[in-house]
Amino acid sequence: MEPRPEYDDLTIGVVALQGSFAKHAYSMGRLGIKSRAVREPGDLKLIDALILPGGESTTMTLLLEQEGMWEPMNEALETLPVFGTCAGAILLGQQIDDERVRCFNKIEYTAERNAYGRQIESFSTSLIMPSLLDHDFHAIFIRAPKFRDISPKVLQLAVFGADPVLLRQGKVLVASFHPELTEDSGIHKYFVDEIVLKSR
Repeated sequence: MEPRPEYDDLTIGVVALQGSFAKHAYSMGRLGIKSRAVREPGDLKLIDALILPGGESTTMTLLLEQEGMWEPMNEALETLPVFGTCAGAILLGQQIDDERVRCFNKIEYTAERNAYGRQIESFSTSLIMPSLLDHDFHAIFIRAPKFRDISPKVLQLAVFGADPVLLRQGKVLVASFHPELTEDSGIHKYFVDEIVLKSR
C-alpha cells in the first residue's frame, strides 16, 4: 500500500501493557504510519488515535489499574479515535457480568467472553466486507468474544454467520478477531482513513 501524505504527521498509539501490541505497530508500519507504545498517562498526549489490542481482558483491566492508566485513558477516549480488537473490544463495550473486567462504555453493546471456545478451538475464516475492502479478509479468531445487545446506533461492518464481528460507532471501531495477526493492513487502513483522518 502506498503511504498517503496525510499519514506523515500521524502517530497512532498502541496500549503496550499486554497482548499483541507489537503486531498492531507492525500493521501501522506497513502503511507508513508512525506508532507509539502507550504505557503511561503522558503517552496519551502524544498520539492522534489509540489501539487497544487483544490479550486477556481480566489481566488488561488489572494492568491498566495498576499502572494508573485507567482514568487517564477513559478521559482520553472521550475524544480520541480508538480501535479495539478481541479483549480490547470487550473493554470498550458496556459492562459485562464479570467483576474482574472493567469496561470503558465507549460503544453500545455487551460482550460475551470466549464465546467461540477455548484457545484450542481457535480458527480462521474469510470475511467479505465490501464497504471496507475490495477483497476477502482472512480473519483469525482466538478465544474471541461475541457482541450482544447491540444498539441500533452501532454499524455492523462484517459478520461471521449470524454474528457481527466488526462494528463501528462514531470514532470507535472494534473487531472480535485479530486483524493484526495477518499480513493484510486493510482494516487498520480503514480505521486511519475513515475514522482518524476524518475526525481531525
